[in-house]
Amino acid sequence: MGASVRSAWRALRANLLRSLLTMLGIIIGVAAVITMIAVGQGATERVQEYMKVLGSNIMLVLPGGANAGGVRQGAQTAQGLTEEDAKAIALEVPEVQVAAPNSRATVQAVYGNSNWSTPVFGATNDYLEARDWPLESGRMFETAELQGAAKVALIGKTVARELFGEQDPIDQVVRLRSVPVTIVGVLSAKGQNSWGSDQDDIMLVPMSTFRNRLQGDTSGRVKRVSTISVKVRDGADMKVAEESITELLRQRFRVQPGADEPFRIRNLTEMLQTQEASSRTMTLLLSAVAGVSLIVGGIGIMNIMLVSVMERTREIGLRMAVGARGRDILAQFLIEAVTLSLIGGAVGVLLGAVATWAVGEFAGWKVSMTLDSIVLAAGFAAGVGVFFGFYPAHKASRMMPIDALRRE
Repeated sequence: MGASVRSAWRALRANLLRSLLTMLGIIIGVAAVITMIAVGQGATERVQEYMKVLGSNIMLVLPGGANAGGVRQGAQTAQGLTEEDAKAIALEVPEVQVAAPNSRATVQAVYGNSNWSTPVFGATNDYLEARDWPLESGRMFETAELQGAAKVALIGKTVARELFGEQDPIDQVVRLRSVPVTIVGVLSAKGQNSWGSDQDDIMLVPMSTFRNRLQGDTSGRVKRVSTISVKVRDGADMKVAEESITELLRQRFRVQPGADEPFRIRNLTEMLQTQEASSRTMTLLLSAVAGVSLIVGGIGIMNIMLVSVMERTREIGLRMAVGARGRDILAQFLIEAVTLSLIGGAVGVLLGAVATWAVGEFAGWKVSMTLDSIVLAAGFAAGVGVFFGFYPAHKASRMMPIDALRRE
């Protein structure tokens, strides 16, 4: 075996330029496969990160659009959702872990000489549970604060940075529409969501505070909310939960059979899972296209090896005449083909690593180059060498010594 390897290496060095050109297809193929897998894996990981920061098993219940004169109006123009709807969902749908009502408005927050326009949510502690959103410091709302429209708030990391800088926000007072609120907690960092919005740019106040003090609705007859965030229990079927919520709300809204629902349910987890599946499918497709380069490179190896066999016919005959067996000749040419593939694969791995870095650095995409992709590409390259190198090697091993020596 050692003699065969040395002989194969000498043969490749004797035609160095031809060997390099033959390896070019393998180099490009391996580099393309590694880069495409890295890009696809990066896209998949980004979706998984979005799912993590969003919270698991999340659905949003939103008011739908009303019909006026046969014209479909915009979103949230139909009958509004209420806190009672959220309570009914939490109590009557067994798949639901928590249903958190919330409303939103953009408010200018003022602290000393600093001010910051931020989304303010009227919410309950259930909202944090639904979003899997722990506190970094401070505490959550107390029951008396939720019921009594207390002037307290929780803030995100972005609001804390913009208003307080390095100062501790806890127990500081911020003015919202001339209403002084005391910061009692700071939320942990969430980062951007899948739509590019900063989730840490947020302030939470009790729902009663939002309604009575910020919106000025003191009647309290109908406790309207803009959204209900629903978290489904682990292991529960999201589709079953969605159907149960739809049926419950149709009953509460007294929707006639066949009529459109005056609400919408958005299954965010399902949307992100679909996006993740699409990313994986695209990765496989791009990798398959890149794999064509490896096939083309393998065909090039077979062609060159056939030419090499023809050029070295007399050498083959001479070796067999002095005692070399067919399997020795087979091993020699097969080793040459595999060596071409492995060297091309090694160079392709380096080129793929550089290309992956360039995509992440200059295109700004998230990429993830894994050991599995390197092993897959290199293994496929070696397999190409064996597959496409076998026929020329087998042809050389089947030659008759006397016929080989007669060949000019």
